[in-house]
Amino acid sequence: MLFDLDGVLIDSTRVVTLQYRRWAQENGLDPEQVLQTAHGVRTIEVVRLAAPHLDAEAEKAKIEARETADPNIVVMPGAPQLLASVPRGRWGVVTSGGRSLATTRMRRLGVPIPDVLITADDVQRGKPDPEPYLKGAELLEVKPADCLVVEDALAGISAAHAAGMKVIALPSTYSPDELQDADALVTGLDKIQVRLGETAGDLEIRWIAECS
Repeated sequence: MLFDLDGVLIDSTRVVTLQYRRWAQENGLDPEQVLQTAHGVRTIEVVRLAAPHLDAEAEKAKIEARETADPNIVVMPGAPQLLASVPRGRWGVVTSGGRSLATTRMRRLGVPIPDVLITADDVQRGKPDPEPYLKGAELLEVKPADCLVVEDALAGISAAHAAGMKVIALPSTYSPDELQDADALVTGLDKIQVRLGETAGDLEIRWIAECS
């Protein structure tokens, strides 16, 4: 299993929205236009798209420093229980945030940091490109087609599908109607159940879906 972080294991949507609005207003940009591409996409790519005239690396550092310092995040309901049910080494996190941002948030909230953690710093092309999820599968030493992704963002769903993976979506950032491209939609992580299969190493994953 491969999990997105923000909006899946950690509820940070309000923080992301707040900090991008702040950044857009400081630079004379339309906040709503910036937010259309912000969720689930690497910060540096959001900056390059919205403000190509700015120093992308410097602006990325500024935005992610503000997000890291903002304490208004919580663990998504059901996340600790779901992660505890998946054997270590059989799951990973694939996030569009930087490594420092991701690990700081996870440590702050007591979310276990997996052996496989793919961040914006580990890839050349972020979501919706499949590279992050393909790298996750590679490090888990499994075929992409054998991976199940849990996502909340449109860019993440596109990235997972491009990697040949199935996707369960959570309506934590986008509405259910906007997530119809996912293979299934659940109302919360508590709707996903995992147990070891009869074959060593296999996982049996079941979910109660709103749609398929």
